[in-house]
Amino acid sequence: MKRNHLSMAIATMLCMAAGSALAQDANSQAAQTANSKEATAQRAGASSTSNTTTSNDTKRAQQLDTVTVQAQSLSLGGGLMSVQTAPKAVSTISRDAIVKAAPGGTFVQMIDSIPGVNASTDDVSGLANGNYQIRGFTSDEIGTTVNGAPINDSGNYKVYSTEYGDTENMGDITVLQGYPDVDTPIAGAAGGAISWVTIDPSHTAGLDFAQSLGNHDYRRTYLRFNTGDLGPVRAWLSYSNNSSDFWRGPGDLNVTKVDGKALWTINDDNYISASFQYNRERNYSYDSLTKAQVRSGGYFQSYDENYSPTDTYYWKLHTNPFTSWLASMDGEFKLADSLRLSVVPYFWYGNGGGGGGYKFTESAKPQNVIGTADQDLNGDGKIGGSAVAYDVSQTFTYRPGVIAKLNQDFGMNDSLEYGFWYERTRQQQQEVFTPAVGGEPADFWGNTDLIRYSNGVVQRLYREYTTSEIKKFFATNTWTPDDKWTITAGAAYFWESRDGYDFENWGSQSTNPKLNQYGGEGSATYHKISPTAGVKYQLNDQNQFYIGAGRTYRAPINGALLQNVAVADNPKNAANAAAGTYGNKPEQATTIDLGWRFYADQFSANVDAYTSHLVNKQISGYDNTTGQTVYLNLPKMHMRGVTAEASYKFLEDWTLYGNYSYQKAILDGDVNTFGDGTFATKGKTFLNTPKNSGYVRLGYDHGPFWASLDAKYRGPIWGDWMNTEQVGGYTTFNLNAGWKFDDFATWLRNPYIKLNVFNLTNKRALTNANNIGAFLASNPGGVYKDPNTGSALFASAPYYSLLEDRTYMVTFGISFF
Repeated sequence: MKRNHLSMAIATMLCMAAGSALAQDANSQAAQTANSKEATAQRAGASSTSNTTTSNDTKRAQQLDTVTVQAQSLSLGGGLMSVQTAPKAVSTISRDAIVKAAPGGTFVQMIDSIPGVNASTDDVSGLANGNYQIRGFTSDEIGTTVNGAPINDSGNYKVYSTEYGDTENMGDITVLQGYPDVDTPIAGAAGGAISWVTIDPSHTAGLDFAQSLGNHDYRRTYLRFNTGDLGPVRAWLSYSNNSSDFWRGPGDLNVTKVDGKALWTINDDNYISASFQYNRERNYSYDSLTKAQVRSGGYFQSYDENYSPTDTYYWKLHTNPFTSWLASMDGEFKLADSLRLSVVPYFWYGNGGGGGGYKFTESAKPQNVIGTADQDLNGDGKIGGSAVAYDVSQTFTYRPGVIAKLNQDFGMNDSLEYGFWYERTRQQQQEVFTPAVGGEPADFWGNTDLIRYSNGVVQRLYREYTTSEIKKFFATNTWTPDDKWTITAGAAYFWESRDGYDFENWGSQSTNPKLNQYGGEGSATYHKISPTAGVKYQLNDQNQFYIGAGRTYRAPINGALLQNVAVADNPKNAANAAAGTYGNKPEQATTIDLGWRFYADQFSANVDAYTSHLVNKQISGYDNTTGQTVYLNLPKMHMRGVTAEASYKFLEDWTLYGNYSYQKAILDGDVNTFGDGTFATKGKTFLNTPKNSGYVRLGYDHGPFWASLDAKYRGPIWGDWMNTEQVGGYTTFNLNAGWKFDDFATWLRNPYIKLNVFNLTNKRALTNANNIGAFLASNPGGVYKDPNTGSALFASAPYYSLLEDRTYMVTFGISFF
C-alpha cells in the first residue's frame, strides 16, 4: 500500500472527526437535556454482526427498533429469518440456524435457504467450494465480506467459500439481494452482497471439542480454545482438520483451517477486535459432466481412475492446492455523544491454484518452444514422442486495505455516515509445468522440478501481473421525521486503476505465432458515482412498507484488460485488434425493490418485488488467430421477480418456515464472440436461473431435543445461452437433528450429538452449468447460423455439477473446563 495515500486518508478522517467532536462537545449537555429519550443501544460494528444496514440509524430509529425487537423476542423460522428494518431487500440467517447445520458447511450452503438464492456444491462436506446466483446475478457479480473485510478475488471477483470458516465460529450471515450499501468495500458487486462474521469470544475459559464422522469416509476434528476474560481482553483460537473421499470417481479432499478472534473492550463505548482466518487445501477436483457423458458413463464417474501415458484426464493431475489467510481488525470508537468512528484495516494473502494435464513433445534437439522439452518427462528411459505433464495455474495475491467511516447524529432524527475505502493489490499469475511420471505430479504445488526450455528458462503458458488500486468515498444520510417514516439517501464515488502485463507462451521462440511469445502491457482507470435511496413507512408495530433503489458499478476483471491486450498484440491478429478494448466496459446495474414486512408473535412474513437492469454484462469469447479467450460485453440484461417468505410458530415447540421465488433473467441483445460467431441470444433466459424455486422447513425444538426437515425445490434451468439444452427441476430433502445432554461434570460441559442427512430420497440431478462459454449446446446439421456470415455456429455442450447422493454426518461435541 502506498504510505502517502494511506496516511493522508487517515489524517483527513481524524481531522474531520476532531472538528466534529469539538463542535458537538460544546453543545452535548444541552442536547442531552433536550432529548430525554435518547437511545442507549450501542451500534454494532462490522465484526460483531453481518447486518450493518442499521449502522446509520437515527437515534429515534434505534429507540423504536430496540423496543420492537425486545417486545417480540423473535427467532423466526428457527433462525432462517430475522427482523429487518432497512428500506431494501435484506435477509439474515442467525446463529440459531447455523449451529444446527452440518459442521463443515460453508456460507454458500447456508444461504441456499434465502429467497432468491440458487446455490449448489459438488460436495456437501463443504470442502469443494460452491456455486450460487442471486436473482440472476452470478457469484462473481455479488460482493462478499468477512468481519467487514472483502474476500472476492481482486482480479476476477470470484469467491472460494471453502477458504473461510467453520460453522462453529460463524455468528450470522446477511444477504442483500439487490444492491450493497454504499459503504461496503466491494469492487465487483454489480448485484447484491453477502457478509458474515465470526462469533465474539466467550467470557468463560475452556476448550470446545467436536468430532464428526460420515459416509464417503468423512472425518472432521474441531478444537477451539477460549481464554475467557483476561482483564478487558478475551479471545478464542480454533483448529479444524477436514477430510473426505469423493462420492463419485477417485479423489479426496483435505482442508486444514485455523481461525481466531480477540476482543478488547476498552469501555462501554469503545472496543477493538482482531480476526484471523487461515486455510490450507490439498484437494483434487471433480470433473463436470455433459448430459451425454452421464448417459454413457453413468452418474458416479469423474476423472479417469486408471492411468495411461497420454491421458490428460487422469485424476491425479486435476488438483486444487491453495493456501490463504486473512487478518483484519475492527475499531469502534465513540468520539463524542453523537459521533462515532469505525476503522477496519485488513490484509489478505493467497497462494495456489488449479492443476490439470498438458501434453508435451519430447525432443532431443534443443529448442525453446512451449510444450516441447529436451528431457525424459514420462520416465520411459528415452527422449522422444509424447508425454503428459502436470500443469498448475498459480496465483499469488497480496492485498492490504482499510475502511474508515464516521457516524454523526444531528439530534434525534438525522444521521450522517461518511468515509472512505482504500486498497492496493498486487497479483501475480502464471501456469507452469512439472513432470508426472506414472501420472503422479513431481510437485503437487508446482513450486519445484519445473520444466524448462533448453536455455534454462522456466516454461510458462502465460505470465500475468496486475496492480489494482481502489479509492472509494461514500456518504449516507438517514432522516426520520416521525415514528412512521424513514428516508435514506446515499452515494459512493468509486475509482479503480488496473495496470500490469500479460504475456502468453512466456519465453517461447517459435515460427508459429500461436506458440511464440506475445503480449504486452496495459492499464486502464474506471470511476463512477453510484447513488442509492430508500423510503420505509411503518404503518404500525407489525406492518412496514418500503421502496429502495440503487445503482451499482463493477470494473472489468483483470483478464478483460490484460488478456485482451495480449491477444491484440499478436502480429497475426490485426483484423481482431478491437479485442484489446472491446471487453473493457464496466458493468452497471440499476435495481428497485418494493416490499412489505409483517412481524407478530406467531406469524411473520415478507414480500419483495424487484426489477434490475444490467448493462455491459461481461462474457468470454474466442479468438481464432491465437486460440485464446477474449472478453466481450452483452449490451443489456433484465431481471425481475417476486420473493416471499413466512415463519409460523403454530405450537410452542413447532415452527414452519417457507419461501418462494419467481424470477426472470432475460438477455436483451445478441452475442458476438468473434471467432465462434454471433449468437441470437436476444430474448433468451440466462443460464442457471430457475423461474421458480422454493424452500420449506419444519422444525421442532423442546428441551434437549431438536429436529428439522427441509425441502428445496429448484425449477428447470437452461445450460446454454441459446436455450437449446435444459435440465429438469428437482427437489431435495434434508434432515437435521440433535440432543443436548446434561453436563457430565463441572469440568465436562455441554455434551451434544448432532445428525445431518443430505438428499434423503437419494435424488439424482444436474445442478449447475459450469462452462459459462456454452452459447449453443448443439448444432446438428448446422441449423443455427451466424446472421452476419451465414456460417454454421460453433457448438459446445454444457457440462454440469451433479447432486451428491444420500450423505450423512454424525457429530459429537463437548466443552472442557
